[in-house]
Amino acid sequence: MVKIILHGVDGLSEHEVPEGSNLVVLAGVKKLPGLRYSCGMGRCTRCASRVIGGAEHLPPPNWKEERMLGEDKLAEGYRLLCQLTISHDLEIVQDRLPLKPAWKRLEQKV
Repeated sequence: MVKIILHGVDGLSEHEVPEGSNLVVLAGVKKLPGLRYSCGMGRCTRCASRVIGGAEHLPPPNWKEERMLGEDKLAEGYRLLCQLTISHDLEIVQDRLPLKPAWKRLEQKV
């Protein structure tokens, strides 16, 4: 079992989940309450979270994360939880409002 510390919209919560879990799948079957998610496929960014502990155990961002989060948010430690399989303890923060995809943030700057 691995420990997940979630700083979510509903406050701080701690969970133990099986190694090899996908947190969005667990949230979908009500085993990880308080985790915001939607599509589960890396297209909406609702599960985007800033990893503040355990990031060194995660694989490098995949192409979906690069496209949807952009270099700026990846550099700040954001990841798409739907794209990750968890094998070590992790501490994550979900912002009060969902992160917009990189291309929408770029459109707003223009």
